[in-house]
Amino acid sequence: MKTDFQGAKLEQAVLRNANLTQANLSKADLTEADLTEADLTEADLPKADLPKADLSNANLSYADLAEADLTDAILSGANLSGARVTQEQLASAGSRAGAILPDGSRHP
Repeated sequence: MKTDFQGAKLEQAVLRNANLTQANLSKADLTEADLTEADLTEADLPKADLPKADLSNANLSYADLAEADLTDAILSGANLSGARVTQEQLASAGSRAGAILPDGSRHP
């Protein structure tokens, strides 16, 4: 059973190392949340608000980030392999150094 946080207000939440595999976080407000090293494998994040969220070294493989707001999000070292996310979303993020992109390539 998936954990359901749809529409949750989680601004500035500290969720370091959290296991959120397959969690439903669609439309959740995660503005400035600390998701460092969180496991978001196959998580549902469509239309989630993630501005300035710290997703450093987070596992977002196969996550659905359709229409999620990644403005100034920190994606350094994050694993986005197979994730549903556009180049425009990634371009709006802050740091992407060392991130594994959806196509499996690594950002410089």
